[in-house]
Amino acid sequence: PHQDFRVVLWPRRCGIDGAVHRPVLADLREALEKLRIGTRGSTLALNQTRSIVELLKQHHTYLQDSSAIETVIIKTTGDREQSRLLAEIGGKGLFTKELDEAMLRDEIDLAIHSMKDMPTVMPEGIVLHAITERKDPRDAFISLIANNIKSLPKGCKVGTSSIRRKSQLLNLRPDLKVIPLRGNVDTRLRKVSEGEVDATFLAYAGLSRLGKENEIRSLIDVNEMLPAVGQGVLAATCREGDLRANNLLSVLAHPNTTAAVTAERSMLRVLDGSCHTPIAGMAEVGETGALILRGNILQPDGGRKAEVSLVGNFDNPEQLGINVAEKLILESDPEMFNEIKRSQSPLITPHPETEYKQDMVKGEAGMSSD
Repeated sequence: PHQDFRVVLWPRRCGIDGAVHRPVLADLREALEKLRIGTRGSTLALNQTRSIVELLKQHHTYLQDSSAIETVIIKTTGDREQSRLLAEIGGKGLFTKELDEAMLRDEIDLAIHSMKDMPTVMPEGIVLHAITERKDPRDAFISLIANNIKSLPKGCKVGTSSIRRKSQLLNLRPDLKVIPLRGNVDTRLRKVSEGEVDATFLAYAGLSRLGKENEIRSLIDVNEMLPAVGQGVLAATCREGDLRANNLLSVLAHPNTTAAVTAERSMLRVLDGSCHTPIAGMAEVGETGALILRGNILQPDGGRKAEVSLVGNFDNPEQLGINVAEKLILESDPEMFNEIKRSQSPLITPHPETEYKQDMVKGEAGMSSD
């Protein structure tokens, strides 16, 4: 498989005035072809897909016809396997595999995802777009007995299936007890309300999209808990050779978001990050227009932590990601790497799905697993 990391820019077809100009015959052909959009069936996934459908209709008037778009709900392995941790059954790709397969069989044209659910590499023939502007990437603290991590009583039970959250929490509060907690947003909120756990964490972006901000006790500062790579960003996939789908999605690109996600995923790729590996990262565009990427990697029990923040060129986000990853490796305690290996966390190893290639995040910038 092709292993070079590259960002493919998908330009809009624009005239001198900046308006999108498309061949009339192409418009007529596409108006006759139903656009099939694949999605998972969770409330959050359907909510996200509906929001993208509305945006597509705003940008492409021929899609406003009631029969122009079909939403195809596909149940993934990650949805079916609720009793086991993702790290035990294959990682984040379990939320995308069936959608990818349906796309390659030409059963759907697009698929809508949460970017943080996307595997580090994409299947051959499928490309990845970062779409729309990123929402606040922070984690939300959910609890009935405390307002934040610091105020949790000693020995409290905190539920999370995310090794990223677990390791950062234990780095701050080694006295707390972390227990596995999976399920959709409502399931996890219910387990807190019923007292099965004293606290949990959910991505603010997901809660916001569901209108459940009232469940949040506080937002966790990134200095306490750095978000997952891609958190707060919506993603779309389509076939590499599908010009129609790529052009439809190019209009939804947000340059700053695309650059940030590209840097984060570039870092993750060098570190071979997965659900097995406690890695976090967040990039943002600074006041001067430069791109700032902060990343960390922790021992699974939170005992050791390495963190790096670097500034890079907005037009070369993938190199910034590589630089941060390489510096993290240099500054990490060797014993931390040994502990990660002992806990069967694959770090800097070949990806097991050999049919996959490095993903291409496309854009204009030169139920959740976590």
